[in-house]
Amino acid sequence: MIASKFTLKLAFLSISSFVFSQEVSLKNIQKLTFGGDNAEAYFSPDSKKLTMQVTNPSIGAHCDQIYLLDLTKKNGTTKDLERISNGEGRTTCSFFMPDGKHILYASTFESNKECPAKPKPRTDGKYLWPVYAEFDIYIADLKGKITKKLTDSPGYDAEAVVSPDGKYIVFTSSRSGDLELWRMDIDGKNLKQLTSGLGYDGGAFFSHDSKKLVFRSSRPTTAEEIKGYKDLLAENLVAPTSMEIYTMNIDGSDLKQITHLGKANWSPYFHPSDQSIVFSSNHHSTKGYDFQIYSIDIDGKNLHQITFESEFNAFPMFSPDGKKFVFSSNRKGDTPHETNVFIADWVESDRTELVSEKNMLNTLTYLASDELKGRLAGSEGEKKAAEFISKAFKTLQLKPFEGKNYTQNFSYEVKMNPHQDDSSVKVDARNIIGYLDNKAAKTIIIGAHYDHLGLNQHHNSTLMNSEGQIHNGADDNASGVSAVLELARIFSQNKTKEDANYVFALFSGEEDGLMGSKVFAENVKSKYPNVVAMVNLDMVGRLNKDKDLTVGGVGTSPVFGEMIKKYKPAGFNLAIDSSGVGPSDHTSFYLKDIPVLFLFTGTHSDYHKPTDDTDKINMTGLKNITSYVFNLANGLASEKNIPFTKTKISASKAVPKYKVTLGIMPSYADTKDGLHIDGVTEKRPASEAGIVAGDILLRIGKCEVKEVYSYMDCLTKVNSGDTVSVTILRDGKEMTMTVTF
Repeated sequence: MIASKFTLKLAFLSISSFVFSQEVSLKNIQKLTFGGDNAEAYFSPDSKKLTMQVTNPSIGAHCDQIYLLDLTKKNGTTKDLERISNGEGRTTCSFFMPDGKHILYASTFESNKECPAKPKPRTDGKYLWPVYAEFDIYIADLKGKITKKLTDSPGYDAEAVVSPDGKYIVFTSSRSGDLELWRMDIDGKNLKQLTSGLGYDGGAFFSHDSKKLVFRSSRPTTAEEIKGYKDLLAENLVAPTSMEIYTMNIDGSDLKQITHLGKANWSPYFHPSDQSIVFSSNHHSTKGYDFQIYSIDIDGKNLHQITFESEFNAFPMFSPDGKKFVFSSNRKGDTPHETNVFIADWVESDRTELVSEKNMLNTLTYLASDELKGRLAGSEGEKKAAEFISKAFKTLQLKPFEGKNYTQNFSYEVKMNPHQDDSSVKVDARNIIGYLDNKAAKTIIIGAHYDHLGLNQHHNSTLMNSEGQIHNGADDNASGVSAVLELARIFSQNKTKEDANYVFALFSGEEDGLMGSKVFAENVKSKYPNVVAMVNLDMVGRLNKDKDLTVGGVGTSPVFGEMIKKYKPAGFNLAIDSSGVGPSDHTSFYLKDIPVLFLFTGTHSDYHKPTDDTDKINMTGLKNITSYVFNLANGLASEKNIPFTKTKISASKAVPKYKVTLGIMPSYADTKDGLHIDGVTEKRPASEAGIVAGDILLRIGKCEVKEVYSYMDCLTKVNSGDTVSVTILRDGKEMTMTVTF
């Protein structure tokens, strides 16, 4: 990204609500229950019925009870639910027996016919699950008659499921003193303990071939965690806030941890292939309550999101024939926090469209390696990067830019000394362009710049006296290139022929002033059919813990506003910039009246320094952003019309001319309370005066600073060599520094 980031204003707006994203694996989603709390719905062996746990006072279910729903009835209502449990005590975790005529579930009714009390709210605010010691496991017929009691041991016995081959039942029990998984024969005989690690092992399900189990577990490790777990268990309570997904053989051997995501990962179920697992997780959430259903391969790879709508989606299950998918969700409720059961047709995804973190890491590691010496435009390192990208395009069988060549050559001059007219040097650089021709009526450009600062020969580094040091530019912008190459792979290799052609454009000379993109944009409309949009990825590798992603150019087309929210990854917070002009290559296309989107994860202390290295890249964040752009590009392809709109900022506000600089990297948040400082360049005026990242700039002399443009207006009033008082806000207190420019 070019050094003069702060010369352009980005308006920051946090998005707290959004339209649901595409749920491509789920079609014909149908709501099956109406009101109350309805969860843990599981299919009968013939896929024609569901058994579920229901609390709904309107039908007399004041405490969790087991109900049956006949799926063959059309236009079902709440009245179609048939209670199987006896209405006494509390019940949980029902599952069909192999004959389809009986149901397995746990209940407290023999201990007390009244509903056991829920845990009282705690002063520490912890969310807790009760594990009632009164639960035992029963079998009942579909009329509700209990035909057998399977457990009669002191302590918690629940969460029972049956193997598809009808041989075994697996359940969770506290009979050993801890919450472990146990197995018994289908008739309740031959008990065998399967797990033994300290922690709550539960929610187990069999693979379709009956050889494996998948389950969720909390495994405390520190002394504090262990004590906390044991203290709660002594009160028949657990804190379900830290759980991961595990698999093992049905005899307890070959135990493997599948997820390492943090937070709560639970309610797992095997995909019909037994090669992946669906489960619910809030690992993505940055604030509040948000559970989505994900899929992950049994080797822990290829994590991807399945649900997007509402803030609670859990208890996924496939029908035995693999054609249907049932789950519980807060979506489309008539009252807040209402949970209903939904059913959908399952659509198998194209695995080619799964973003490969490995591919991206390989690209990023090579481009940001010392071998390429910072990829300065016109250097040998830039040529090597160009050859690498060209080879990738050729492998993907994309059409070259000209003839058999993916290269667009161009030249420009760089003034090495701004005060010396005869200090210009010529730079011979090259763009690398690949074209996916889908024979469509419109074309979308997906681009990024691949050049960086080299050894700081062009003096764009933010580190003083850094000439000769390699500026690897992992985030700026090997991250964007890795995303573009992965998107080129997906779009060229997937099974879908999109309603758009795609140009994958990697630019050089960006760091010297958008040189390559200006050359390419000059004739792009005449070279490709109906160019309707350009998506630019620049510095997308450092997603922060709050998952703040800036999306620029949103005002350049009226279709962008809803679209960027519709496909937003779970947990992300979008900073929306309407302007089509920004500090990167999309500006070149906006100036040609092409709608643009610009993705950017923000500046950081390593910006334009030799320390911008691969080990600091957030690969999970980069992967999710790449997947987001894939969905956006698909959405754009489906739009009938993407009209261009000029944006107000670029038309109404010129960039002031100033002679000095503080040497700061401003935040792009338009907070109106001053200019937030993201970074400070070493040995520049701000640094020398003691200004640090995190400070808020309020005034330069008597000139008030509110945002980027007022900051630049204030700088125009200062001359080189002036000593001026600068007022900042730090930790809520105003401070005045003396700055010499």
